[in-house]
Amino acid sequence: MRKKSDFVLRLLLIIGDALALLLSFAMAYFIRVKVDPRPFTFESQFFDFVQTVVWLVPVMLIILAALGLYRKDIFLGRSRLPERGRLALAAVLSVAALIVYDFFVGEDLFPVRVMALTSVLLSFVFLLAERVVLRFVVRQIFKSDYGAKRVVIIGNHKNTEYLADYIASTPESGYRLVGIVAAKKYIPKDLKTHQYSSLKDALKKAQVDVIFQTDEKSTEYVYKQTVQRHLLYYFVPSETALSSHFGEMELIGATPAVLVLTTPLTGWYAGVKRTFDIVFSLCALVVAAIPMVLTWLILKLSDIKAPAIYADERLTQYNRKFKCYKFRSMKPEYSGMTAEEAFTKMGKPELIKKYRKDGDYLKNDPRITGFGRFMRKTSLDELPQLINILKGDISLIGPRALLPGELRDYGDRSLILTVKSGLTGFAQVSGRRDIPFEERRALDIYYVRNWSLTLDMQIFFKTIAAVFKGEGAK
Repeated sequence: MRKKSDFVLRLLLIIGDALALLLSFAMAYFIRVKVDPRPFTFESQFFDFVQTVVWLVPVMLIILAALGLYRKDIFLGRSRLPERGRLALAAVLSVAALIVYDFFVGEDLFPVRVMALTSVLLSFVFLLAERVVLRFVVRQIFKSDYGAKRVVIIGNHKNTEYLADYIASTPESGYRLVGIVAAKKYIPKDLKTHQYSSLKDALKKAQVDVIFQTDEKSTEYVYKQTVQRHLLYYFVPSETALSSHFGEMELIGATPAVLVLTTPLTGWYAGVKRTFDIVFSLCALVVAAIPMVLTWLILKLSDIKAPAIYADERLTQYNRKFKCYKFRSMKPEYSGMTAEEAFTKMGKPELIKKYRKDGDYLKNDPRITGFGRFMRKTSLDELPQLINILKGDISLIGPRALLPGELRDYGDRSLILTVKSGLTGFAQVSGRRDIPFEERRALDIYYVRNWSLTLDMQIFFKTIAAVFKGEGAK
């Protein structure tokens, strides 16, 4: 819950805003038709009107997002920009979107001007009321310590004292102070028990989700620790540094802090990517149902006792282990074994070094069956991973899922595990097995640091082209 709390907050906001908008338009219709005694001429029925609004709600939510109304700081009341003004503008633009649609479609949704004005007023009131109620509920949840992020503050600066005081006295902020790494004079008297001698000690003894750094000492080391442990990292700039805005600025009480993002794939974008994964995996499972059944039958008929699908343990976001599903392409006696175990068992240990040197690839690999080579060539063996995507274990697009034993051999492995692993990815479409091992890892890291929706779409279409050309894993 703590790592996902920002996403959950935004999801609650989206659902609440959608319901508030629907209710406001429905109420505007009801007031005009049932309450207002003046005659009207339009013929639109209530359910037809609401159905049209339902179809346009996603457009209205995009307007809200574009106005910055899903930022965490504005939801928790920490934004420097007023929320009410944005909500008022969002209400006007949402009604305008409905009017534009009405103009081109000609459904006469707003033939009476007062109904459009009522919709604007009610949208603003309902959106504001919904957010006030939701903010109150979330703050009560945070007060109970559920979902609050556990914070360590490091740095010899007056901001350490300000932040510590604010977080300790404001449980509804969504943070809980668990440690301070600073000289005694920078620690409030009633929080001396939270002092640690070093960041290493604090990370070892306290469960931590967020690190706030208030000075510029050893920033590279501190940031590296957050990356390796998949923590959030805030740098609190001095007054002279505030003019250079980088990262994502938030106000923690009255203290400005910059959230230094390891990857752009966070918050709203993570929600969009997850939504695409769900829609894609559901559609793909329907389309691939017959090929998957036929593949399963062929594998079972070739060896009735051997499993057609095997589950291999892999790593995904935040170093989490999951079972990766694949159609079995190896001979049963080697299935589930590491390369070292399999080649040793078959009496060919000399192949181990060659296999690892070539980036976990061996031409004419003796472990793979004839049908297995066909499946790998056509990517049929990957189809069960659509279930992993639907479950949320992996994403359609992301770095290659690592084996637990591979971690020690990977540079910047923590960066790769900052996002979910993927069925396909930048490295795969940039050459599959035809590029060196280190270059594939560098491409995975580039993807994490430079993620964008445009990059995902490019990888998606390149993957489709590669599959149709038969450029699957060899």
